[in-house]
Amino acid sequence: MTNFIDALAGVDDVLANVVADVVEGLRVATDADVLGVLAAAGRVRRLVDAAMVEAVAVIVERDEAVSHADRATTRYGCRSTAELVQRVTRVSGRTAGDVVAAAQAVRRSVAPSSGEVLPAEFPGMRDALLSGDAGLDGVVAVSGVFRGSLGGRAGILAADEELAAVAQGRAADAGGSVSADELRAMARVWAVFLDPDGSEPVDTRALRKRGLTVGRRGSDGLVPVRGGLLPEVAAQLQLGLDSVLNPKVDVSGPRFVETDDGDGPFEDAADTRTAGQKRHDALAILLAAAAASGELPMLGGAAPTLVVQVREDDLSAGRGWAHLPGYDEPISIGVARQVACAGVVERVVLGEGGRIVSLTTLDRVFSHHQRRAITLRDGGCVIPGCDVPPQWCEIHHVQEHSRGGPTHTDNGVLLCWFHHRTIETGGWQIRMVDGTPHVRGPYWWDAERAWRPATKSPIRRQNQLPLRM
Repeated sequence: MTNFIDALAGVDDVLANVVADVVEGLRVATDADVLGVLAAAGRVRRLVDAAMVEAVAVIVERDEAVSHADRATTRYGCRSTAELVQRVTRVSGRTAGDVVAAAQAVRRSVAPSSGEVLPAEFPGMRDALLSGDAGLDGVVAVSGVFRGSLGGRAGILAADEELAAVAQGRAADAGGSVSADELRAMARVWAVFLDPDGSEPVDTRALRKRGLTVGRRGSDGLVPVRGGLLPEVAAQLQLGLDSVLNPKVDVSGPRFVETDDGDGPFEDAADTRTAGQKRHDALAILLAAAAASGELPMLGGAAPTLVVQVREDDLSAGRGWAHLPGYDEPISIGVARQVACAGVVERVVLGEGGRIVSLTTLDRVFSHHQRRAITLRDGGCVIPGCDVPPQWCEIHHVQEHSRGGPTHTDNGVLLCWFHHRTIETGGWQIRMVDGTPHVRGPYWWDAERAWRPATKSPIRRQNQLPLRM
């Protein structure tokens, strides 16, 4: 066995030298040569996958035959085979889990009574793995589809044989090499064919396992969300996210760019948020819209309303902390300022002993008529480059209500949840000039930091066209 290890170590040394040469020469290589390197590297990786999977298959088989104390995982201080793989190979936990799953699918067990070597659960995919035609991803893609399948052993073997032939290019209608995703799609076709009665057992399990858990706020200031959604619920959520995140359609027609005098719209802002951050912000918009719709069930005799507690002096001064119901950890004063800007403020005066002395409601919410007028003027979030439509936006008091700013159309602008949340820290500034919003961007967007009129309203843009002729 030492010879095998030495042979692999020799391949390691040779491959390290080849990789060094490849990296050095790739910059001057042709596109065809670069793709050739990529294809060769992919085959090497698939062959390495085969060695890893087979090694793990041996570990799994040996651990099954001995007591817990004598297992390799126990002797090497690991809780599971996946952890052992992760520590030895330095792959991620997810990849280690895939290696173990693939090993279970293609390992050839030995019958304890006769010592006979039994065929693998997926013998065809095992051959494709050992030949380097299907890698770890391909084996996991196929075996995962048939996990818990009701198609019967004969049907699964038939599917395995055809899918392996496709992976190896031996199928009658083979059209070239296929990816792991394509193998998964083909496997799903087979799974539907083998289970013509439908996916009722899968649906039953999904109904039983569905759930959503909102955790406790961590030291990083975030609240973890875990769980699994039913497909139709996930699809509805995705539609909602898409409605907020859908980018503008690039059509031919007028283009609005900065004019020579610096007075025209300028929309080329960079959005540095990740895709995950954008989905988070879109979810915040959807939740706020749902709460404001009046369609949600009553809670405590009123519509579900986010209540943020903050001292009046702290809110006015812009320092200190605020609090959310149900959370012990305080939140930043910026959250309270955003909520106060777009919502109703109740002033509760407490006596020395904590008795409520007075309760006053300060109605600072823009009316429906004001919102429609501001929507007509602004057309959406006024920050250049932001595509959030007006129906998802909040109305921001340009001059804070706590500092005398009126709830008037001349003092309100449309901002999406994200830009409203970060208006004091994101580098954007807004002011009103003759009742219309003007925006000044941060230095990375506009080195001159000029004030520019901002609107997404098609009516106002049409009115500006004659001025550009």
